Amino acid sequence: MRHARDFACWILAIASISFAGRVSAQNAAPASTAAVDLAASVTLDKLIPQLASKRVVFVGEMHDRYDHHLNQLAIIQALHQLDPNIAIGVEYFQQPFQQPVDDYIAGRISEDEFLRRTEYFTRWGFDYRLYAPIFRYARQQHIPVRALNVPNALVSAVAKVGIAGLAENQRAYLPKQIEPADDDYKNRLRPDFEEHPFGGPDAFDHFVEAQLVWDEGMAESAAAYLNANPQRRMVILCGIGHVEFGAGIPKRLERRTHASYAIVINNEDEIAPHIGDYLLLSQNKELPPAGDLGVKLDGEAGALRIRSLIAGGAAQKAGLRKNDVLIAIDGQPMKTTSDVRIALWQKAPGDHIHVTMQRKRLFGTGEMDIDVTLAAAPPPEQ
Repeated sequence: MRHARDFACWILAIASISFAGRVSAQNAAPASTAAVDLAASVTLDKLIPQLASKRVVFVGEMHDRYDHHLNQLAIIQALHQLDPNIAIGVEYFQQPFQQPVDDYIAGRISEDEFLRRTEYFTRWGFDYRLYAPIFRYARQQHIPVRALNVPNALVSAVAKVGIAGLAENQRAYLPKQIEPADDDYKNRLRPDFEEHPFGGPDAFDHFVEAQLVWDEGMAESAAAYLNANPQRRMVILCGIGHVEFGAGIPKRLERRTHASYAIVINNEDEIAPHIGDYLLLSQNKELPPAGDLGVKLDGEAGALRIRSLIAGGAAQKAGLRKNDVLIAIDGQPMKTTSDVRIALWQKAPGDHIHVTMQRKRLFGTGEMDIDVTLAAAPPPEQ
């Protein structure tokens, strides 16, 4: 087992950017407060040899931070240059979808087909442009990518009824070993639970069990790959909550493999002693604006129907109407909202698409073809 690391000995790695900080306090800091000398920070390239000495490197992220994913890519590229025998484990895909992940990395299917077959937009949903550079690099360099996550239906079921309440047909992806949560693990989960509480006297216990299934499932999946491929190292990409303090995936992976590891934390709002081994400080970097159709869709009754249009949006300007049914975009059939997201994810404001739609008329329905110039997506609702 690893010993606790001294927070004051962390290396603060800055990924090719500069960082300026200011600390103020109304009262004098207590003597027990840890301090980090920012002037002693190093650049990311100086950190890589230390990461290369470990068999597993965890890089925790905030999912919607583009700079966090660029940091992950930089680490993968540098480690791959030192040793090409690496694999990438990711939270973003679930274990039953390993085959389409393998097919994409091997070049057997396109990127759009990869997104379709992994059900990316319904099961994960974050803007794929955040992750595309990582997966494209893995494909170019033939780096294996492992889908670590358990099915979200399993996590949801455990949150509702607990592990003991699962039906037999729900247990296929249940980890074989689940170590109980300690008090610190539970205390970190309590605020999230209180934001979205479930009902019942055992609700919090079930919530904790669901998180354990999540963490143990990813640890088990990564361990199975590492044990079957002793020549491989692995970089694991996931949310910060799954790696902070080593209590999520890391210690559960170590229990199964005894592999050495390092925990890299991308900067977030709350940093605490012993949260990880290394902290990356980077400035928030925004993705370019995405091209937006400007509609809200219903996928009920087998038809992709426009429920509403954004005032002044691309669809309204092109003449689309409420209750029109989308049939195709650029000749590709549209059956689900995921089909629309796949058709548009690489589009930018000003790009043109060809929409085939069906509209009710006085005597039946008819198909129409409309050219649409995409607009910038509106800011998210507050």
